[in-house]
Amino acid sequence: MAKHLLLVDDSRVARMVLKRTILEVAPDSTFAEAGDGDEALKLLADDTFDMAILDFHMPGMTGLELLEEIRKSNKDLKVSLLTANIQTEIRDRATALDAGFIEKPINKTKLEGLL
Repeated sequence: MAKHLLLVDDSRVARMVLKRTILEVAPDSTFAEAGDGDEALKLLADDTFDMAILDFHMPGMTGLELLEEIRKSNKDLKVSLLTANIQTEIRDRATALDAGFIEKPINKTKLEGLL
């Protein structure tokens, strides 16, 4: 089944790597990309996604702050927070907001369970 995914990361290279890895698992997927939280919120207002994958460390709002904004208007969107920051408090907050947690570096095995 094809998925329409929102990838949010301030690094274009990181988004490219994530997209390539996702296509190995779900080759029919389509993508929208955002480089920060504000851009992501605009895309979410204009389109419907099956899932959003959010980097934690971004300029402006963090991925966790973006997740909190998303949950104000969309409680059902499948969201995963992607980060190398594995602090318990971040993981617990993401879980409380009904989001998955993916540790960097990303690989095919980590994505297979999400998609």
